[in-house]
Amino acid sequence: QLQASGGGLVQAGGSLKLSCAASGGTVGGNAMGWFRQAPGKERQFVASITWNGGNRYYADSVQGRFTTSRDNAKNTVYLQMNSLKPEDTAVYYCARHRTRWGTYDRRQYDVWGQGTGVTVSS
Repeated sequence: QLQASGGGLVQAGGSLKLSCAASGGTVGGNAMGWFRQAPGKERQFVASITWNGGNRYYADSVQGRFTTSRDNAKNTVYLQMNSLKPEDTAVYYCARHRTRWGTYDRRQYDVWGQGTGVTVSS
């Protein structure tokens, strides 16, 4: 089970840090991803990190502003979001990939958290 937290309301230009904690199991052997879904839109890829943190991938829209990291000892993955924009407003989900190396394809993520809402005001 994955539990995402850290969402909230922030002004444009501000920062938030999301956390995704795993319980009832470990995610240390899996790539982990972050996705977001804005109202009326499809869920889209935001970022992912390989099982050991050696590689990270980002959507073009967040490149340079968001950073994902992980602490396998704590079974937790993070998404640091800086320079937030109103278009970043969405529900953010963390998910576990089926393999150690996953990136963009959401169909390859088999365990999803419940989501945490992020609202960026202009």
